[in-house]
Amino acid sequence: MSVLSGLVCVHNEEGRLAECLERLAFCDEIVVVADRCTDRSEAIARKMGARVVSGIFPVEGLRKEAGVAACRGDWIFELDADEAVTSALAREVRETVARSNADWYQVPVDNFVGAQLVRHGWGGSFGASSVARLFRKGVKSWKSERVHPGTTFAGVYGGRLNNAILHKVDDDIADMVQRLNRYTALRGQDLADSGKIKSLWDDLFRGVRRFYKCYVSRKGYKEGDMGFLIAIMAGLYPLLSNLKAREIRALNGVQTVRPAAGSVIGLSVEDTRLGHSA
Repeated sequence: MSVLSGLVCVHNEEGRLAECLERLAFCDEIVVVADRCTDRSEAIARKMGARVVSGIFPVEGLRKEAGVAACRGDWIFELDADEAVTSALAREVRETVARSNADWYQVPVDNFVGAQLVRHGWGGSFGASSVARLFRKGVKSWKSERVHPGTTFAGVYGGRLNNAILHKVDDDIADMVQRLNRYTALRGQDLADSGKIKSLWDDLFRGVRRFYKCYVSRKGYKEGDMGFLIAIMAGLYPLLSNLKAREIRALNGVQTVRPAAGSVIGLSVEDTRLGHSA
C-alpha cells in the first residue's frame, strides 16, 4: 500500500497554517518546512502532529528539497499555506495514488482574489491554473531560483486530476500590486546574479505577448476588470524584473555590456570580473 506524505513549506504563516494542515489530514504524514520563522508557525505545526524541518533556505528549491528528503512516503502531495484541499480532491488524490502506474500529476487550481473566484487569464509567471503537486518521491526537482523556480520531472506523466486546489492568491488589488513588487524584486535579483538581462525592447515585446496570452488566449476577458488587471500584471512582470536587475547591478558597480555576439557580460568598474553569459 502506497504511503502518502503531505508537504507544506512556510515562512511566518501562523494565521492560516492550522487550516491548511487540517485539510491535509487525509495524508499518512505531514511534513512542514519552517524557513526562518519567527512567529508560532513551528509550534502550530508540531501541535497538529506534523514533523518540522527548521532552517534557513536562501532559495525556494532548497526549501522544497529539504522537505522532500524528510518525507517518508513514496508519494508526496505538495501544498502552500494559502491553499486548501476539498474533500473531493482528497478522495481523488488517495484513489490516484492507490491505482497509479504513473509518476506525477497536474492538479487544477481555483484562484481567489478576496472572495472572487477568478478562473481565467492566469499565467506569465503571475499565477497558474494548474500545478504539478502530486508526485512520487525522487521524481520532482527544482531549479535554483528565488521565486517560482522551474521544475523538472523524471518518470511518466499521469495527466490532470479533476478536482482543484483552492488558492487564496491575494486579498485585494492592493495585495496583488504588492505581490508583483515582491516577485519582480526576487526575479530581478536572480537576473542580476546570472547577468542574463534582456534589452528593453525585448522586455516590452515579451510583456505585450504575455498580456495577449493571458487576456485573449487564456480568456482573461471573461473575468472583466480583474482579468484585465491580471493580464497587465503578467505583462509588467518581465519588464519590471529586468529593470530591477539593471538597478541592482548598477548599485553593485557592475555595468551591463552587450557584445556583438549577443551574450551579456557583467564588467565591474572596480576590476575585470566577468559575469555569466546569457
